[in-house]
Amino acid sequence: MESIPERAPDETMTYRRCGASGLLLPRIALGLWHNFGDTRADDTKRATVLRAVELGIAHFDLANNYGPPPGSAERAFGRILADDLAGRRDELVISTKAGFEMWSGPYGDHGSRKHLLASLDQSLTRLGIDYVDVFYHHRPDPETPLEETMTALADAVRRGKALYVGVSNYGPEETRRAAAILDRLGVPLTVHQPRYSMFDRTPERGLFDVLDEIRTGAMVYSPLAQGLLTDRYLDGTVPTDSRAATSRFLDADVIDEDYLERARALAEIARSRGQSLAQLALAWVLHRPQVTGAIVGASSVRQLEQNVAALEASELTEEETERIEAQAVHGTGTRRG
Repeated sequence: MESIPERAPDETMTYRRCGASGLLLPRIALGLWHNFGDTRADDTKRATVLRAVELGIAHFDLANNYGPPPGSAERAFGRILADDLAGRRDELVISTKAGFEMWSGPYGDHGSRKHLLASLDQSLTRLGIDYVDVFYHHRPDPETPLEETMTALADAVRRGKALYVGVSNYGPEETRRAAAILDRLGVPLTVHQPRYSMFDRTPERGLFDVLDEIRTGAMVYSPLAQGLLTDRYLDGTVPTDSRAATSRFLDADVIDEDYLERARALAEIARSRGQSLAQLALAWVLHRPQVTGAIVGASSVRQLEQNVAALEASELTEEETERIEAQAVHGTGTRRG
């Protein structure tokens, strides 16, 4: 077994307070969604997590259904935690979620108390830990009373199985109502996890205003728009091993002339700053005051290092921001579960 990785010097990774809480989160977190299932090599997963720790990434984001198959990402991370990071649990922020289909039958999905608390117990078993730092409801459930869902989150905290609670994919009014219910229960809504990128501006249409109002932080996911905000497709082709070719969450037909024109223009702005397109995309989401941090996926150590290097660049200027706005679009054919 290799030695436990040392944390990065303070200047390598910066942290921001999450909303009005005492929780400090790194500006870049590692999401274990597509790249930590059973189809990925164990050595690659292990190397990526350990390098993340070295780089100062203390936050690892999971969900019950991450894999594939569902549950496998939590099991993989649990093994790494036990084998390589024993004794470091208190230095890490581990989050998981429930609310998408996880097992068959009426209780394996959505937002009921039965589903959420059973799913959390299963997640803790797979992770091999007693509690998660953040437990999210993964998506709104219009058929379950919001009071029931939020009470289940609050009870997870009261039972010592979660330290903080959050929601993901909730709209502005749903978020405001959820926060009000949790406030009455004495458990703050600490964090919201929305999708946000230069190509998906949905949180700007009301959600960020609500987060300011209720003093909740945002850990945004898909800041690279499922790879569309990288150099992968700039030559107009779709590699056979790319997400556009293999994933049900990204439609290959979005690699059209309109996308290429905008992406190439954004890549030129990135080059003028000495960055890749992906690094520019990360710098852009992180410049929003409501954004505590961005959750990135990584299929390799090198990719992770390149993402973290986005923090080394200078702040975006007003002129650069205006140029980016001129190229950004709403909606790109991406979706996530």
